[in-house]
Amino acid sequence: MQEVLHGVEGFMYPDEVELQWSLLIVLYPYITGLVAGAFILASLERVFKVEAVKPTYRLALLTALAFLIVAPLPLQLHLGHPERSFEMYLTPHRTSAMAMFGFVYLWYLMVVLLLEIWLDYRKEIVALSKSKTGIMKWVYKAMTLGSDNVSPGALRVDDRVGYVITVIGIPSAFLLHGYVGFIFGSVKANPWWSSPLMPIVFIFSAMVSGIAAVLVIYAATTLLRKEQVDMRCLDTIARYLFYAFVIDFSLELLDLVHRIYEADESFHTLDFMVHTRLYVSQIVIQIFLGTIVPLLLLAATQLVRFQEAVRRRIYLAASVLTLAGIFAMRWNVVIGGQLFSKSFLGYTNYKLEFATREGLLPAIALLILPFLILWGLVKLLPPWPSKEAAA
Repeated sequence: MQEVLHGVEGFMYPDEVELQWSLLIVLYPYITGLVAGAFILASLERVFKVEAVKPTYRLALLTALAFLIVAPLPLQLHLGHPERSFEMYLTPHRTSAMAMFGFVYLWYLMVVLLLEIWLDYRKEIVALSKSKTGIMKWVYKAMTLGSDNVSPGALRVDDRVGYVITVIGIPSAFLLHGYVGFIFGSVKANPWWSSPLMPIVFIFSAMVSGIAAVLVIYAATTLLRKEQVDMRCLDTIARYLFYAFVIDFSLELLDLVHRIYEADESFHTLDFMVHTRLYVSQIVIQIFLGTIVPLLLLAATQLVRFQEAVRRRIYLAASVLTLAGIFAMRWNVVIGGQLFSKSFLGYTNYKLEFATREGLLPAIALLILPFLILWGLVKLLPPWPSKEAAA
């Protein structure tokens, strides 16, 4: 019993001592946020005609797909009986936000992302099905889905249909990640989560993290291929990252000001949590290193015209810090919201284990897995110019 109560201060009910949601539930909104943000960046070129970000269009789509494939895995590992998750499709419950996620996920994966990628790559897939030999020839042949018409008229139809799907995909991306904030915000019993701004904050933080991730992946893959980085593209992505970050930070400040002004019975408890158990994760990592520093770095590039090499390093540093800050934000929401009792009279600690089902090791594996999938997708469907695709 003493082991269970280790790290507990004050009065807590027995069911409040052990945290119900662990590191895996932190990963889940983090990964889905990267999906939504990457897709929004891709839509800038397809829908909003921002030609400067065109070099990252296909890479952003493949990045979104790679992370979307992994997105449900943290939930599956968290479940005691993961096979029961399929019952949401067999016996749908329309009043359950969590159950409805399954249908949102299938819609986004099967209709939005896969169909858009197929339409965009169809011409290359048909060409590869004719030029490749061996097993890869049959792989690409299967991917054509029996459609090998690549006439100008057929490609125009592909482009129009792809445009419509992208337009539909933008609110779908918001819905995919916004519902996560909705689930937390609808838990009225927890004052850390219960805020109408929670879904909106989650959406904009998803845009920030996804754009930052694509920026890092694009810069890294370009350097690994020993190609020249398109600085016009990088400058444009960084500018949109800065804009989205300003909005996200403003919304979080608005939520903070509202909590301070309201100052209900939970305020002193939340304030104590921020200055003690969550000081490093929230004040140091999320606010200072993950928000203020990257905002200042990105703002400096908008005010001062640094050399290309300097700007590139600033963008990479700001993006990496941003990704760390958004992860810390997810940690503070999920873990921080469970560290105090419902009576506000007690506090507990979260003990992070290593080689357990919900420990650090599977979490690291789940963060690495999307990059391995992305590597495979890039090999199968190269997002680079056509001369490399044929190589």
